[in-house]
Amino acid sequence: MTGKDNYDGDDHQHDHGETPAVDGGTVTYGDSSGYSRPTDLRRGIELVGVVLVGLLAAAMIGFIALDWLRRYPGSESFGALETMYTATGIDPAAGYLLEQFLIAGMWLDHFLGIELFQYAFMWRNLATGVLIGVVAPLVGTYLVHRQMALIGETLAHTAFAGVAVGLLFIAVTGWQGSLLYIALLVSVIGALAVQWLTERTNSFGDVPIAIMLTGSFAVGTLLISWGRDFMSIGVDIEEFLFGSLSVVSASGSRLMAMLTVGVVAVVAATYKQLLFITFDEQAARVAQLNVSAYNTLLIVMTAVVVVGAMQVLGVILVAGMLVIPVAAASQIARSFRETLYLSILFGQLSILGGYAFALSQSLPSGGSIIVVAILIYLAAVAVSDRSGGAISVH
Repeated sequence: MTGKDNYDGDDHQHDHGETPAVDGGTVTYGDSSGYSRPTDLRRGIELVGVVLVGLLAAAMIGFIALDWLRRYPGSESFGALETMYTATGIDPAAGYLLEQFLIAGMWLDHFLGIELFQYAFMWRNLATGVLIGVVAPLVGTYLVHRQMALIGETLAHTAFAGVAVGLLFIAVTGWQGSLLYIALLVSVIGALAVQWLTERTNSFGDVPIAIMLTGSFAVGTLLISWGRDFMSIGVDIEEFLFGSLSVVSASGSRLMAMLTVGVVAVVAATYKQLLFITFDEQAARVAQLNVSAYNTLLIVMTAVVVVGAMQVLGVILVAGMLVIPVAAASQIARSFRETLYLSILFGQLSILGGYAFALSQSLPSGGSIIVVAILIYLAAVAVSDRSGGAISVH
């Protein structure tokens, strides 16, 4: 996978006489007319917002962990584990802390005049959405700046093929695991296949991506149609296509929590390398960075995020959360790092606003979240002093 290898075509650079620079991991656009560094107040507000989102995400991961611990994971198979639970008091402690979440939910229901957040399944759904609002824009920022936005849509269709494979596998073997694990495996394989095709064919641009996009969805539809006669699993495919709160299961929320921790840790550890490759891949090669390995890492992380987000957003809409918050942030951000921060903030606002709209109007979560994200993007365009091309600035 290759992004834009140089700064040619940067309209803002030529118009304002600016020279982009990498400064401590932050790409800036000089100090002229509207492209000065963010003020201390603006930086402070953004940092506070990111910290609040981080605390919210940590609380949601904590809820998912408590929800898992109180269920005696594996105790039916390992007596020693149950003994440890009893001796250490993990289960009573986890149950007590989980109860505090539900009590808080009861108060929230009281003030909102609803009856939703007093139930664990609703917290599970909310936790999954909050985590999606963190990792999708985080990975999407790199994809958009490398002009690889279509890859998210491709891997979503590959994940749909994974769901079809999982349905057949469960129907034949009787396996009791989650479809998402099989979808994750198939999506990662699809990501590696796209990377392999791109590096080893003479196709131009996004041709391998387009081939994988249509091919994987075709395989998924054929497998579902072929297996409809002997599959007796009550799964509504429409929920995987458009997203639904009912799709999120306990195992799905745990998977999303693990994927979130993994993706955030990897991005934090490889931030400078991914930034270097994003802005000048040829220079990165000259500097003897393993560009192919980092490209593969980025595309695999995208596959991971897509599978987790598919639960709430659906196959058709999942790419929107990778792209739209980043597009909004790019309209008003003055550096790459600020784009990253604002993308996460806008992603979180899209998730929470979309959830609120979906619950109040009894509508699908996926469409509601994307509509809110688009409204945020339009607002960013309205207050921005840039043209639409700002999103491609390197």
